[in-house]
Amino acid sequence: MVFLGPAPDGYWCRIPGAAELSERCGWTLEEEQNLTVLPLHLANGSSTGKCERLDIVWDNSVSCTSPLTRYGNDSVSNLPLAACHDNWVYKHRHSSIVSEYNLVCGNAWMLDLSQAILSLGFLIGSFILGYAADRYGRLLVYLLSCLGVGICGIIVAFAPNFTVFLIFRFLQGVFGKGTWMTCYVIVTEIVGSDQRIIGIVIQMFFTLGIMILPGIAYLVPTWQGIQLVISLPNFLFLLYYWVVPESPRWLLTRKKGEKALKIMHNIAKHNGKYLSPHYSEITISNEEVSNPSFLDLVRTPRMRRNTLVFMYAWFTSALIYQGLVMRLGIVGRNLYLDFFISGAMELPAALLILLTIDRIGRRLPFGISNIVAGIACLITAFLPEDIPWLKTTVATLGRLGITVSFEIVYLMNSELYPTTLRNFGVSLCSSFCDLGGIIAPFLLFRLAAIWLELPLIIFSILAVVCGLLILLLPETKGISLPETVEDVEQISSHFGKCGKKQKHRDTNSYI
Repeated sequence: MVFLGPAPDGYWCRIPGAAELSERCGWTLEEEQNLTVLPLHLANGSSTGKCERLDIVWDNSVSCTSPLTRYGNDSVSNLPLAACHDNWVYKHRHSSIVSEYNLVCGNAWMLDLSQAILSLGFLIGSFILGYAADRYGRLLVYLLSCLGVGICGIIVAFAPNFTVFLIFRFLQGVFGKGTWMTCYVIVTEIVGSDQRIIGIVIQMFFTLGIMILPGIAYLVPTWQGIQLVISLPNFLFLLYYWVVPESPRWLLTRKKGEKALKIMHNIAKHNGKYLSPHYSEITISNEEVSNPSFLDLVRTPRMRRNTLVFMYAWFTSALIYQGLVMRLGIVGRNLYLDFFISGAMELPAALLILLTIDRIGRRLPFGISNIVAGIACLITAFLPEDIPWLKTTVATLGRLGITVSFEIVYLMNSELYPTTLRNFGVSLCSSFCDLGGIIAPFLLFRLAAIWLELPLIIFSILAVVCGLLILLLPETKGISLPETVEDVEQISSHFGKCGKKQKHRDTNSYI
């Protein structure tokens, strides 16, 4: 939304009859503004002509050279004013959804709504597609979601009105959630415990997308073009049907052992290895296939603790992350450069995780990164504006901290839920990320209108509390992915005891 909905360069409210007068007189847009709006601003310094206009109507008797002379120069300030509702003129009509759908003045809150509606789509997608992925398969839901994102993205780009824009932006959020979470779960389940750090590598490619985005926005002059560029690649991902296998772990939970065994043999073959003979017994199971349920996430003590802590962690990470990103659009500097630098700072965050996560573990970096982000936000809020380099440096440290947190929450959340509930559980917890995304634009822009740094104070409190709560979670370094709720309950708060008990159950560790 930072690039789809920037404030337009120049616009004003057109006086009724001014369009016909402009056409008759052959005025350019600049001449029309100078002759009809500038005198109002000169006579009434508090009026910009953007949200109000002179309450007059012009006809063919008005002069082309001095249309306001009939009222006298001294009386312009005494003319009545009327609020502008739908008669705005923009120098660049299609550069932003703001100018496309008149999201200015009294309609400015609708820009916040357009970002919140996307996060609402993420929220609904978490429930619907998270459940569907655990019941009908990861790959099927992923491919359908990619198709949905592509189709809805195209419709958004050519939406004839703001209502259609909102509806399909919401649906794009629903399907977008399906692509991201299902993709992450597939990768987490398809590798052994020693390779689960690949989840962090996935985040690095997310960062590359963040870094590329301002370049796209700079080169593509219209919001429709930007929307198409970020939507059309989703159709290419449909080719993954012939490349990416279904999760063997999911197939086993659905009593489809033969398919799982075939996929594992294929993976082993491509890696130049072979499955042990005992894997032929992997299909033997008398357990009834069960569908995911929310009660399973809160019925037992440690599952309940994990669920509540992760819900708050997702909410905090998203609210602060999105808030800091959108804050770049209101601090008044070079948006494209600041956005690129802000995204580039996520690469050191990923590298920091890669260097520490298998040495120190997950929990400490997760908790400390939140506390560091909170302290950095608090300091940034009170640093003077006349030391911009220091303010930027400390703010960047906060962005670094919350990025580390955002990347680890994916990994730990997937590691502390059993296979039978993993996609549904991660999607449900991450729905609070979407709740944070819904709140973020309203909190940022409305509180910033009171005091620019006030949102940072809120961010700092949320982050520090989150860091302390995370310390209640167990360490997941070195443990095998739990297959059942009972496995999760056996994980100690300080070390994954079930990791030793379950090592033989990690079906991918040999592959």
